[in-house]
Amino acid sequence: MDSEKIVAIILAIFLPPLSVFMSHGFGSEFIIDLVLTILVFFPGMLYALYLALKY
Repeated sequence: MDSEKIVAIILAIFLPPLSVFMSHGFGSEFIIDLVLTILVFFPGMLYALYLALKY
């Protein structure tokens, strides 16, 4: 695993929207994760981890 992926995983756990923004930019993935994180933190974290591990 490279260091960029490790940083994305750590950020996905603590700051999910930032992790998605750094890996995918400002788009639909970021907006979905931001809404999930604002409503309830855990689904936003899971979605960010999914995106970090998928790509």
